[in-house]
Amino acid sequence: MSSPFHPDYNPLIRKLESVFILTDDERQVLETLPMQVAVLKDRQDIVRGGDRPSRSCLILSGFACVYKMTAHGKRQIVSFAIAGDIPDLQSLHLKTLDTSIATISPCRVGFIPHEALRDLCLRYPPIGAAFWRETLIDAAIFREWVMNVGQREGVSRMAHVLCELVVRLKAVDLVEDHVCDLPITQIEFADALGFSPVHVNRVLQQMRAEGLIETQGTRLRIPDWDKLKEVGEFDPTYLHLVREDVAA
Repeated sequence: MSSPFHPDYNPLIRKLESVFILTDDERQVLETLPMQVAVLKDRQDIVRGGDRPSRSCLILSGFACVYKMTAHGKRQIVSFAIAGDIPDLQSLHLKTLDTSIATISPCRVGFIPHEALRDLCLRYPPIGAAFWRETLIDAAIFREWVMNVGQREGVSRMAHVLCELVVRLKAVDLVEDHVCDLPITQIEFADALGFSPVHVNRVLQQMRAEGLIETQGTRLRIPDWDKLKEVGEFDPTYLHLVREDVAA
């Protein structure tokens, strides 16, 4: 069976190595992890709250989001998922999903059977520890998002999320010179930040006017990284990175 990964780029290994040190043997077994790969359109559900999946989804490329819905049909995005993320890894132990996951852009997704993940963690305890660390970092991100939405205003709230996305993308080598692809719409930012789409538009216009960001289509450029971090009160400690260069 051919590998779902590019010969020179494995987002899962890049992601895990940003928060954990892997051996050559552990990298090799991750390269051969069995999965069924699907190519999904943008804005398509991958799994839904209430599902009882027998597999977890690895984002191989593209952007996705984790979200919840109110009884009146309003959506709250609780995190963004990028290449290398397994946003429903907790389903390995929590049988019923309490969140939904949807694509934001077209995505390649690898569905990994829970049986294969359990076997991997039993045979390679350090990989199990890396996955455990990854879920703990997800929890830290959720806590930071609660703080961000609850206590920061306008530009600061948006700046913080942009800083987080840039650092996480850089950890999987998808940022160069503070430039990255970011196909997240104003509606999706609104659902993540507790703003209206109109307010998101105003915030982004203000950030462009103040030289905090530059945008062209889906491309984002950060002209002054230190200034954006200051405005967003961004401290990457909660991402628990082992590569110091990622947050620089």
